[in-house]
Amino acid sequence: MKYFLGPLLGAWLSLTMAYGQTPFEAILTDAKTNKPLMGASVALAGTTLGAVSDSTGQVTLTPVPDGQQVILYSFVGYAPRRDTLVFPLASAQPLRVTLEAEGEELDEVFVTSTRSTRSIADEPTRIEVIAAEELEEKTNMNASNISMVLRETPGIQVQQTSATSANQTFRIQGLDGRYTQLLQNGLPLYSGFASGLSILQIPPLDLKQVEIIKGSQSTLYGGGAIAGIVNLVTKEPGKERENLLLLNGTSGGGLDLNGFFSGRGDKLGYTLYLARNTQRSYDPNGDNFSDIPQSRRVTVNPRVFWYISERTTADVRLSASREDRTGGDLAVIRDNAQGYTERNQSDRFTAQLNVRHRIGKQTTVYLKNSLTWFDRTLTTPGYRFSGRQRASFSELGLNRFGAKLEWVGGLNLWTDTFRELGNQPPQMVRDYTLNTVGAFVQNVYKPVPRWTLETGLRLDHQPTYGTFLLPRLSLLAQLSDKLTSRLGGGLGYKAPTVFSEDAEQRLYQGILPIDPRTTKAETSQGVNWDFNYRTQILEGLQLTLNQLFFYTRIQQPLVLNAEATNQFAYKNANGHLDTRGFETNVTLKFSDFRLYNFYTFTDTKRHYENLNRPLPLTAKHRGGFVVMYEREEKWRVGYEAYYTGRQALEAGTPTRPYWTMGIMAERRWEHLSVFINFENFTDVRLSRFQSLVTGSRLQPQFVREIWAPTDGRIINGGIKLRF
Repeated sequence: MKYFLGPLLGAWLSLTMAYGQTPFEAILTDAKTNKPLMGASVALAGTTLGAVSDSTGQVTLTPVPDGQQVILYSFVGYAPRRDTLVFPLASAQPLRVTLEAEGEELDEVFVTSTRSTRSIADEPTRIEVIAAEELEEKTNMNASNISMVLRETPGIQVQQTSATSANQTFRIQGLDGRYTQLLQNGLPLYSGFASGLSILQIPPLDLKQVEIIKGSQSTLYGGGAIAGIVNLVTKEPGKERENLLLLNGTSGGGLDLNGFFSGRGDKLGYTLYLARNTQRSYDPNGDNFSDIPQSRRVTVNPRVFWYISERTTADVRLSASREDRTGGDLAVIRDNAQGYTERNQSDRFTAQLNVRHRIGKQTTVYLKNSLTWFDRTLTTPGYRFSGRQRASFSELGLNRFGAKLEWVGGLNLWTDTFRELGNQPPQMVRDYTLNTVGAFVQNVYKPVPRWTLETGLRLDHQPTYGTFLLPRLSLLAQLSDKLTSRLGGGLGYKAPTVFSEDAEQRLYQGILPIDPRTTKAETSQGVNWDFNYRTQILEGLQLTLNQLFFYTRIQQPLVLNAEATNQFAYKNANGHLDTRGFETNVTLKFSDFRLYNFYTFTDTKRHYENLNRPLPLTAKHRGGFVVMYEREEKWRVGYEAYYTGRQALEAGTPTRPYWTMGIMAERRWEHLSVFINFENFTDVRLSRFQSLVTGSRLQPQFVREIWAPTDGRIINGGIKLRF
């Protein structure tokens, strides 16, 4: 044997020297912040060899032939880099590589809606993020709720459902609000009976970011996401304490006192949001009926974080709010006279739990749960609708992340129970219980540096409406360092309930219960395709262009039909409805200036009951622009204008197009900010085009189809204190 060892060892050494190959390891970080860059691409020039950095920024290429080689680095939003190296390297330690942000520096944004650990730049599913800076601007415009945040987002239309109480819902890509899931920290909290008041009761001050996914996304969180998902991500404590007080007043009689506080130690952290929002009844058109109702709301949102170990964290969030809204005849509201009023009294309490435990470097197991209690009483002269909704959502999941492959799987349990209060005739009791058990699996696969494929599959079972198999697929192609494209689609479903825009407009009067024996869940198919181009035109002038195309089809939609005098019943239509169109977004940034432009084309149509006409109150053409000047930590001044095109009423009658415009300014110092905002300063109001109320004071008839603002010009201003 010893006679063979010598020649074999010599042959092995000679082959190694001739064909030497060694691994290349590097850690990629941001040049300014030194934070690791997850999802950055590293490739060996002239070959197909490539890899993607993990959550620590580390990446490995193997094997790399010995000799002089060129290594290429790229990441969306960063200038590409190339290094010429001689292998084997002198040091066995990973090479530290920094990438420079291209043009204006970008803060890396991580999204949570898809349960991924990836940044938004490397996420195959198209997600729009309203980040902290823009949220701060919107908070200056409306400090009491998120309606302004959604209203000024392309592809979303906020729809007012009551002329007296000003209740609102919102639509994505022209579809009714019941087709959108509104989440908080990835947990459903605002569906069913709670949806009619939701966006009016969610404060913006404690939000870190808002994530919007448009199109059929029931695979992610189950039923109800046919139009999309809006995920409200609340703030977490940072290394520095944050204490913020905001005082805001409006020309319409509104007063907001909000406070946010956070801090963190070695083992514990906290956030606390407190608010008292009041509003006097406001009548800009002088018809003696409120266009903004009188309201009082108190909100308390504490959250506690427990950093148990390096591997395990947990947090608990509680939220409680109580609101009393009364709109209608001003003589009744202010002087307690006889007349018509619409009163909404609501109590909302939610509890959230999140626990995460890391197993090794690549695997995390998590548990999250939410409980929601929502009570609401709606009262008008001679009529009262009162009910209690109890809902819960629980999810147990496992996430395993690798450089090329990521898996997420889990189990869901969603319960939703509504009980109507009061003495109703048996045929009018609208109680329901919907329990859904679901299992899901998601996969993100990056076979080569510039292509990422995300797939998902969900199986939901409801004892009432059956079983639903929901696949989805998204593909990200980084066509160049400046151009990316995303293509995605999936199936969706929505279980029937009586809570819709149509029922809210009628204050639930005469709405018959849904019979599960004669109705079935709505199902959908949807697809999105977008391109994102980012470049630096001139020195300091940066252009970002995003072009989105979309299509969604809903089979046998649930529609509200008149059954008899003042009685309405839900039935599945014999046909379908669809929405198609595109969104164009263009942003220009130069020095301290930013110009943002958008245009949306939304073509919705009902293909049932021989209607073949657009969905009511859906503008086919919408657009606008925002010009913003911002000097860091000193000045912020902006001008905005939004166009809403013609909308069709239920009878097919077209409305008038209109523009709304606003101006805002803020002066900031180290611990103090002063701001003022002129919203809709041209005073566009529905009452300028038609009467909002007809009939007598004791028996008024209000317009149901509200296609323009009712409150008109509103000026607000206030101060923010940071300490």
